Amino acid sequence: MNVYTTDKIRNVVLLGHGGAGKTSLVESMAYLSGVTSRMGRVEDGNTVSDYGKEEQKRKISIGTSVIPIEWEGVKINVLDTPGYFDFIGEVEEAISAADAAIIVVSGKAGVEAGTEKAWELCEKYKLSRMIYVTGMDADNASFKNVVEKLTEMYGKKLAPFHFPIRENEKFVGYVNVVSETGNRWKDKEIEECEIPEYSKENLALYKETLMEAVAETSEEFMERYFGGETFSENEIRAALRANVLDGSIVPISMGSNILCQGTYALLDDIVKYMPSPENKQIAGFNMKTNEVFEANYDFAKAKSAYVFKTIVDPFIGKYSLIKVCSGVFKSDDVIYNKDKDVEEKVNKLYVLRGSKPIEVSELHAGDIGAIAKLTAARTGNTLSTKANVIEYGKFELSKPYTAMRYKVPNKGDIDKVSQALQKIAHEDQTLKVVNDSENRQTLLYGIGDQQLEIIQSRLANEYKCTIELMKPKVAFRETIRKNSDVEYKYKKQTGGHGQYGHVKMRFEPSGNLDQAYEFTQEVVGGAVPKNFFPAVEKGLQESVQKGPLAAYPVVGVKGILYDGSYHAVDSSEMAFKMATIQAFKKGFMEAGPVLLEPIANLKVTVPDKYTGDIMGDLNKRRGRVLGMNPMSDGRQVIEADIPMMELTGYCTVLRSMTGGRGTFEYEFVRYEQAPSDIQEAEVKARAGKVAENADE
Repeated sequence: MNVYTTDKIRNVVLLGHGGAGKTSLVESMAYLSGVTSRMGRVEDGNTVSDYGKEEQKRKISIGTSVIPIEWEGVKINVLDTPGYFDFIGEVEEAISAADAAIIVVSGKAGVEAGTEKAWELCEKYKLSRMIYVTGMDADNASFKNVVEKLTEMYGKKLAPFHFPIRENEKFVGYVNVVSETGNRWKDKEIEECEIPEYSKENLALYKETLMEAVAETSEEFMERYFGGETFSENEIRAALRANVLDGSIVPISMGSNILCQGTYALLDDIVKYMPSPENKQIAGFNMKTNEVFEANYDFAKAKSAYVFKTIVDPFIGKYSLIKVCSGVFKSDDVIYNKDKDVEEKVNKLYVLRGSKPIEVSELHAGDIGAIAKLTAARTGNTLSTKANVIEYGKFELSKPYTAMRYKVPNKGDIDKVSQALQKIAHEDQTLKVVNDSENRQTLLYGIGDQQLEIIQSRLANEYKCTIELMKPKVAFRETIRKNSDVEYKYKKQTGGHGQYGHVKMRFEPSGNLDQAYEFTQEVVGGAVPKNFFPAVEKGLQESVQKGPLAAYPVVGVKGILYDGSYHAVDSSEMAFKMATIQAFKKGFMEAGPVLLEPIANLKVTVPDKYTGDIMGDLNKRRGRVLGMNPMSDGRQVIEADIPMMELTGYCTVLRSMTGGRGTFEYEFVRYEQAPSDIQEAEVKARAGKVAENADE
């Protein structure tokens, strides 16, 4: 592949709902530009960008792939992202490397939740964008409906560039709104044609929309527009270029991926209207001079890049995907990784086309490429040189809130699973492995259930080890609500010295649930010698680890030693410890023992129309709604306190209720007494654990 300078590069991310046609659009682009000699199909599992075994099996994109395409002397790095919400981390990584976006909308399904999410991401990261409507060859596809819906949602900044010509229900060509010309497909070629009579009404409508969008870009144009003047094609194109770059105009185009129609015009529009990195700004921090480093994709400055994605594949190896922020990266460069404080040599530079590495001699500022076998590099790391140590800010990734407990059925696979999960977590930054030692469980956190299911499948197919996924155990606590007064005498007679410890204790709530226990003594007259007080406390310390009610940790208990007796020969620390343990079990169960459950503060963000449904569902889940905060974009943030056990599977339920438009986050806030039915069920389920505890 040729080496491209910054001005000849376009980095474009494809965004949109799952199934909208992003991957087949890439396939169409690759075929038209000569990258492939025949078009693959998602259904057949032979597309350039969906190369993973899981992607081919499930017929969906799971990871972001980069497909560099050469078009009219320009290199277009197309980043094909997954449309399913579980893989939002992959989308966010791709956006961090992109300079512009194409939001792909299905002409058949219309505007979906993924379309709205794509628009929100473009707004958040201030990306120039275009809308591309796919599937125009389908009988029930409607370009007009998509345009109307998008205009209703996002206003007059939307400007149709092309719209379809149909004859006998077939997609045969398109009208170019800018030049007001008709175009018809003849095999792969396009020939000009008369604009059909029935299309003229739509042309007038879309031209007016385009003129309004152009007029709103400057006061001079606005005056001319209201004065009844028309703009020349060159004026329109110049205004469009400037306004597409700053996001004040969003062009809409359309085509058929399967028939490879409309792709040619789209590639042309990407080159004409989408920004090259030289139009973008990026700044890092020079760690040596303590000054801001204005990289701005300037090839003349010191070299720097950041790793926006890592691929760790058992079949193709490890690749660090980089975006060059300044300078020129070359083969045999020695680069310094500030985050890991290590220097590594770049043996070879590549551009990845899906899973296929293509060697290149150099990568200029603004370009996207890959370096193989950088041992220390991780996603988000900055690469520079020892002479100019640069660091870029980490990009923000969605936080995972969906947890599943996993078990390794084959004990011999435990290390293998641990290493495989570590590799997958290098690739997927939204996967977290958490060791919950208190509940003796290992948790996998992800964005959603489907992501965790795919991790399980990848472990089995790629790493040849299996895990079982199940509901996580909830971290209950035990405490008391009343007071009790008990005594226990521990006596054992053996051949030599016996064992004797006698304690009289009161137990009461301490009022502090952050602390397991408090111990005080009120012994008078040396009934229990001072040197045995630590043994009594040790007995308490051991007892609170697994409570007598359901073998959960105990909190908020105060133990008061007020009397007892001892034997000059047979008393020992061990005897007093054992006496305390038994006294605690008895005293705890007599003092109104209760289970406490963890409560989370939950924030659910949904469009206004779903608030009633969400609040009804939260009430069913024993949630207490604390309030609602309206946002400026027609969404509400509903805040509620909810038991953590009720959050299992919440991600799937929320998506189902809101058509994928709702998001949530939560954090643990406190413990509260569990209802009697929950306590009863839990005590029954944990009876075996309590019995085990009693035998110890």
